[in-house]
Amino acid sequence: MLLVAPMKKLCLMVLASLTLAWPASAMDSALRAGLLKLDPQTRLEQRCDAEVLDRISHDDRKFKADRVVAYAFATPEMGTDAIRSPGAAFRSKGQWYRLKFKCQTAPDHMQVLQLRYRIGDEIPQADWTKYNLYD
Repeated sequence: MLLVAPMKKLCLMVLASLTLAWPASAMDSALRAGLLKLDPQTRLEQRCDAEVLDRISHDDRKFKADRVVAYAFATPEMGTDAIRSPGAAFRSKGQWYRLKFKCQTAPDHMQVLQLRYRIGDEIPQADWTKYNLYD
């Protein structure tokens, strides 16, 4: 695969309202069942990861986000019902992009109450191994 030069920085900032953009029933039943088996901290992270992937793909049709790594460039900051991930990355159509997001959930970590994210530069393929990113 050819090395792709970083594209212009995207400054997409999305602020969700304090309600879900989609009804709770929109969450896949397999995802719901899997999340319920996790410890609360892992559930928080996984629920927010799933939400940011859905929102990226929904908000900008040029992306088809299918993977997120919350800790690619920095360790996420975890709260009781929130996560701040200033150094995340996501994959879309085989290419990785920098990502920052903040996510707040309900106490059971099943409903996302608020999500903000910003898409950054494309990550050159030569850097993927260094940041544990893969095809």
